[in-house]
Amino acid sequence: MKKVICTAFLGFLLCVPSMSAQENKKLGNETDKQKQERLAWWTNDRFGMFIHWGLYALPARHEWVKNYEKMTDEQYQKYFELFNPDLYNPKEWAKKAKAAGMKYAVITTKHHEGFCLFDSKYTDYKSTNTPIKRDLIKEFVEAFRAEGLKVGFYYSLIDWHHPDFTIDRVHPQRTGSKAEYDKLNQGKDIAKYREYLHNQVRELLTKYGKIDIIWPDFSYPGEFGKGHEDWGSKELLAMIRKLQPGIIIDDRLDLREYEDGQDFITPEQYKVDAWPERYGKKFPWETCQTFSGSWGYHRDETSWKNTKQLLVLLIETVSKGGNLLLNVGPTARGDFDYRADNALESMGKWMKNNSPSIYGCTEAPAEFKAPQSSLLTYNENTKRLYIHLLDYPMGTLKLPGYKGKVKYAQFLHDNSEIRFRENGDDISLSLPVLKPNYEIPVVEIILK
Repeated sequence: MKKVICTAFLGFLLCVPSMSAQENKKLGNETDKQKQERLAWWTNDRFGMFIHWGLYALPARHEWVKNYEKMTDEQYQKYFELFNPDLYNPKEWAKKAKAAGMKYAVITTKHHEGFCLFDSKYTDYKSTNTPIKRDLIKEFVEAFRAEGLKVGFYYSLIDWHHPDFTIDRVHPQRTGSKAEYDKLNQGKDIAKYREYLHNQVRELLTKYGKIDIIWPDFSYPGEFGKGHEDWGSKELLAMIRKLQPGIIIDDRLDLREYEDGQDFITPEQYKVDAWPERYGKKFPWETCQTFSGSWGYHRDETSWKNTKQLLVLLIETVSKGGNLLLNVGPTARGDFDYRADNALESMGKWMKNNSPSIYGCTEAPAEFKAPQSSLLTYNENTKRLYIHLLDYPMGTLKLPGYKGKVKYAQFLHDNSEIRFRENGDDISLSLPVLKPNYEIPVVEIILK
């Protein structure tokens, strides 16, 4: 009997059988080395922007507002009729992402509400039929590519607007019993929706040139749920790989039993204790996080993270071998909330001088222990170790067990020398009493 692992995801309990390395199954024949080469740019860049944008920016009460308030299509229609983001300028978005130190961006082409930001021939529920009358995804792709950023598409597997998407436990019109679900779903045909889903993904991967990442989202198998059979996930994945051979894909198609059913795993809104393992080995991963408690624009949200929290989130993620995808929810007029701008600017100030401790970095070798109140990252190519001082120590920093391993030490932000002395098996760095003018100073260690 296989061990079963249950994971909390978006408030739902997902249970899947665990698999030993001997049981690993694959859908294709890509080797580990080939996958590593395909993901090389992504594991180097480490930091990206998530963008959740849609009709839900108008009510500004969370991107799941249609679900939470159990709105009907008729009640939600006013947002479609009024959607007119007159300040939308993706060139500005791209410049802000780049200035913050982000190297790629993933945007919601369609979220759970079913509204498309692109000009799809398979629906009228799209931005070109709203007052803005523009293919917003086309403009986004062009603007972000122009800034040298990689481009990714989020596409919701869920669709609360499509007439053939069967009502289930996450639908706004969800109910309680099988009999009630059966009654509500009379006349609906999930096969027709599945065809629609595949057609739209094909559009996205053929109309806009090279796409670097795709984020299908999300599966919730079980009673009154949907999983890989509903989406036709195997066929969808095969099509994606064929149309965009170099693309990177997330883990939300409910194909976990196959090692290559995803390229990376996606812990959402929480920190991992250690580099996640799957299929008997450390697996590529990316945590998706928000500045506040909502993905879409939420006017009255107050739980915004401060600069130090955001930087720790980024550094700690890289220290465990992962990427950070940090979300912005643009307003209904198409610009960024001032709190998001402030957060991006503060991260950009730090990244301008300290990004070598992020780009190309990963978990430090086990022989190096992090000093108290610090986090380590490591560049395998340059053999440099980075000590991020979360709480600045005035005067001396002790590096336990580092004797004989350090060639030179300096602050990363200005390459100013930090003198050190050996003390037994340890090394002591002599730091200035005055903390450098950075939220989290970084010491760069050049190893012998």
